[in-house]
Amino acid sequence: MTDPYRGFPPGFFARDDEGPDTLFYGPPRLVTHIDDAAIAAVGDLYAELGIDGSSPVPRRVLDLMSSWISHFRTPPAELVVLGMNAAELAANAAATERIVRDLNTDPTLPLPDGDVDAAVCCVSIDYLTRPIEVLAEAGRVLRPGGPLAITFSNRCFPTKAVHGWLATTDEQHGALVAELVRRTGLFGEPEVSLRTRPGRGDPLYAVVATRR
Repeated sequence: MTDPYRGFPPGFFARDDEGPDTLFYGPPRLVTHIDDAAIAAVGDLYAELGIDGSSPVPRRVLDLMSSWISHFRTPPAELVVLGMNAAELAANAAATERIVRDLNTDPTLPLPDGDVDAAVCCVSIDYLTRPIEVLAEAGRVLRPGGPLAITFSNRCFPTKAVHGWLATTDEQHGALVAELVRRTGLFGEPEVSLRTRPGRGDPLYAVVATRR
């Protein structure tokens, strides 16, 4: 089987802190990691994709690497939140289903094939040590035609972000995430965009692809 990470430099997906993620993420952090304008841009994207509560048909959405808030302007009918910290997920008022899972230890998703209408991942893709496997799992649980929306900014926990993320620029991150999605072989061509106005404040980038 071809190595999905072929061509990436050695250590690209390693981190300074390779200690158990369960220890680092054990204390609940009920804070936001991007500013209000970036949060609004996430909500606007979800609404544009037709995956939030404003959709004319009920949507079942998977929020990968989630926390106490999922940044939907209006929550979808069903929101499955998957994250590291049970207390944070319990505080997520939009969630209808909660899954505690360390995707760096086990990148599989405990959901059946074609279970969700959309999958999102907000400001967390840079922490995955096996991102292609996780994104392939997202593709597996997505229904055909469903969108995958990955958003990110320029903030992170540097000891837990992979080396390749820290070594590349904000503009290069979009190309990197698009290539990771591409290598799953399950999605159409990813679209990369800057969702906030250039200038002051946190930039919010998005990579969106549709399940084939």
